Amino acid sequence: MSSARRQCQCKALKQSARVKMNQLSSLSRTIKEYSRRKSIKYGVPFILFIVGGSFGLREWTQLRYQFSQVKGVSKEEAEKMGLHKAREVTLEDAYEEIQNLDIDNWENKRGPRPWETNGEQK
Repeated sequence: MSSARRQCQCKALKQSARVKMNQLSSLSRTIKEYSRRKSIKYGVPFILFIVGGSFGLREWTQLRYQFSQVKGVSKEEAEKMGLHKAREVTLEDAYEEIQNLDIDNWENKRGPRPWETNGEQK
């Protein structure tokens, strides 16, 4: 009985090994078929380049801001330097400034042509 069992187990092992070899060979065949396609051959590296590039750029820009020399200035320091906060400009204020402009008296001034020097203008 033990020899019959051994033979049966050996046959089962050989058969399972054949099945696994067939599966591996079919898998390698499908991989070879897909690798011949242009969409896989050129598309996958392109997509990997784009995705990897975005992560690389993220790290690169992070370094830029991490080591920047620009520092903030407090309000007191800005006042000491003579910097003042710009006043708010409203639509009404801008309209009043435009109303005060004299748009009736103007003179047309000709600019120089590219081929003319400053002395040649008429």
